Amino acid sequence: MNLFPDTLCLNGTVHRVKALLQKKRQDCPPGIASDVIDFLAQWYGPQNVITVHTSGSTGPPKAIFLEKKFVAQSALRTLEFFNLKSGQRILLCLPLRYIAGKLMVIRALLGELDLCTAEPSDDFAFLAQCRDTPFRFAAMVPNQVTKLLEYPERFEALGALLIGGSALPAILDTELQTVPTACFASYGMTETATHIALRRINGQNASDRFYCLKGIHVGLSEKGCLTIEMPGLETPCLFTNDLAELDDYKTFKILGRADNVIISGGIKYFPEILEKKLEDLVAYPFFIGALPDEILGNRIILVIETRADEQLEKKLEAFFDQHLNRYERPKDIVFKDKFKRTETGKIIRRI
Repeated sequence: MNLFPDTLCLNGTVHRVKALLQKKRQDCPPGIASDVIDFLAQWYGPQNVITVHTSGSTGPPKAIFLEKKFVAQSALRTLEFFNLKSGQRILLCLPLRYIAGKLMVIRALLGELDLCTAEPSDDFAFLAQCRDTPFRFAAMVPNQVTKLLEYPERFEALGALLIGGSALPAILDTELQTVPTACFASYGMTETATHIALRRINGQNASDRFYCLKGIHVGLSEKGCLTIEMPGLETPCLFTNDLAELDDYKTFKILGRADNVIISGGIKYFPEILEKKLEDLVAYPFFIGALPDEILGNRIILVIETRADEQLEKKLEAFFDQHLNRYERPKDIVFKDKFKRTETGKIIRRI
């Protein structure tokens, strides 16, 4: 496997990689195209590792070093799964700071694909002009997909869409059932060089289960969290903080994060499960959290990203009465004008 091909097809033009690396910064204004050039300098540099950063959703972002061969194997698994062929167009619209954006470049290099770039904040209006020459593959975070769903016809320009970076809200899952694009939710992390498993969101093969890619196996720890075995890891088994339900060593469902679990009145609650029950009712971003309580230890609360809304509060209280038991019912509803988020769009669950 050649990790360092001589050419890269970028935005429809074939470039010699060495020429790209010598390109003056003033010739390439700041933006995603210049970020690609910066990453290529790292990929073709003398070190056998690349530096990537975690998203910072559960703590300060930190740098992680991944061997280039390990990263390349991840890219090859994706090329094989999506049957991507030389010359096909793929869309890069993710920041290059994180592993997901970097992997799009590596897939283009190793698969000899035509890498087209768009700024992560783009409104994707250009997709309306691409129906006759669609992109075979693209990757986005849920916030971008939400923006794209405002113009559903633009999905016609995307053959397959990989969605990752954070859990997929139920409302997106529902809305994606009607789009022509084959949509997949991903499970993975920075330490695994992006996804190790995929879940088909729409179409005949839609499922609520993730299926591991080739050569990857999963298990459960004593705490009920997912464990991962895959070639190239520094340790035989990677222990995650994601609570899971296993069908077998290749198939699983994520229940939530162990560090999000709330113990109230001596009972464990999974916020993600409670959130699923509320997603069709609350049109704004929200999360289930907790505040200290003298009697319960912690009391469950619902935090909503919008201004205080008395009518919504009454509607929610009525729903709690009918559909939630008295133990899992949020004791308070908290309204916040703006949530803090990571760069990839994950809500930082802090009150």
